[in-house]
Amino acid sequence: MKKWIFIIIGIIAIGLGLMTNIYLNAMEPVKAAEKKAIRTAKEKASITEVEDFTLFHEDNAYSIVTGKNKKGEEVIVWMPQGNKDVIIKKEKDGLSKQEAVDEVLKQVSPKKITSVKLGMVKNIPVWEVYYESGNNLMNYFYVDFESGKILKKIQNL
Repeated sequence: MKKWIFIIIGIIAIGLGLMTNIYLNAMEPVKAAEKKAIRTAKEKASITEVEDFTLFHEDNAYSIVTGKNKKGEEVIVWMPQGNKDVIIKKEKDGLSKQEAVDEVLKQVSPKKITSVKLGMVKNIPVWEVYYESGNNLMNYFYVDFESGKILKKIQNL
């Protein structure tokens, strides 16, 4: 009986080890992208303090870094995949996360706001507001970072 317990524990340990290895290997490209994006943000926008890193995929893939520059200003850096132009905006020149949510709430009454993150749609910086509707369907609104205008709606997925 003890032999079977050790065999079962061994199989579980091997399974957990394999799952951990798969997860770490899957996260490796994300960590590499983060390091590269932070290095680029420091070079192009003089960021001295990184606050957040996000990956975004819509038309193209973007790495987005938020942080403070040498002057202590909050800045956001959108970096497209490849050697394309980097877009740098001061946080104060656009909508806050809550203001973007408020723009969506003017149009819909979601069951739950699931996530809000920065993105880029057709070379326009946006807030992506993802929410769950009353019928448990996924919905996305893309809110222009500067004007607050709803640029795109993807509903009832």
